[in-house]
Amino acid sequence: MKKVRKAVIPAAGFGTRFLPQTKAMPKEMMPLIDKPIIQYVVEELVEAGIQDIIIVGSSNKRAIEDHFDMPSEELLSNLRAGGEKKKPYIDLVERISNMANFVYVRQKGPYGNATPLLSAAHLIGDEPFIYTWADDFFSPEANSTKQMIDVYEQHGGGVFACKKAQLEKEYSSYGFAAGEMIEDGLIKMAEIIEKPGSKEDSPSDLASVSGYLLPPELLGYIEKGLASHAEGEFTFQPYVQEMIHDGKDFYAKEIEGAKFYDTGNPLEYLKTTIEFGLKHPELEKALKEHIASLL
Repeated sequence: MKKVRKAVIPAAGFGTRFLPQTKAMPKEMMPLIDKPIIQYVVEELVEAGIQDIIIVGSSNKRAIEDHFDMPSEELLSNLRAGGEKKKPYIDLVERISNMANFVYVRQKGPYGNATPLLSAAHLIGDEPFIYTWADDFFSPEANSTKQMIDVYEQHGGGVFACKKAQLEKEYSSYGFAAGEMIEDGLIKMAEIIEKPGSKEDSPSDLASVSGYLLPPELLGYIEKGLASHAEGEFTFQPYVQEMIHDGKDFYAKEIEGAKFYDTGNPLEYLKTTIEFGLKHPELEKALKEHIASLL
């Protein structure tokens, strides 16, 4: 069984829901307190043992490359001039660039979440890999990546990170796993039912919401599918279904001890920022007092 060492993060979108803020700043670089959103995702990957992180972007995403690059000499000189009190910041910015091996690829191909995978295929090779977004994620301390890798190491196959649906409206927003429940919170998938519409029409309450651990064979299915793709969104989920029909194993794993955050729209981004602020050891008390004074 090959180790999971690589991850792909698609980051070519324009973040139109945050315009004009995202005209010059990638949405993945929007801050949550003192770190950009994508850094929370990268830190989880690294903690789970991922060594190579492939970011599939576009021409307007240079800020991401700069963030994970070595700090400029101008910045370091400024921090050194601040004396001993600024030294922790030097260690902080240097650590960011040393977290993993970062590779940047320009996205080419039709619109859809299968295209970043083909753009990175030559770097993935024959290894299983993580595919995860940079604007939604589970609570960092739960490490959804590590939980998916644990399932892979026990059962093999691919793994979808899932949350248990709590609200009726979620059944119109996500795909839901259908198949055999082999243990609590783990389904061996027969298929994913996209947006069933209601709890009664859904095969389970496990919603696929964020990350994936995918087998390298999927790339061949996607490449073959591209040849016959004519119009519409080019997504990878139908090729997962083909693999299941061909006898390949995929699992839906409920991520335990975690809350799912979606920062892809302004309201949810604002909610997430407030929650992270209320957890911050230096900001928690003053922020609570401020919110109480407003209410």
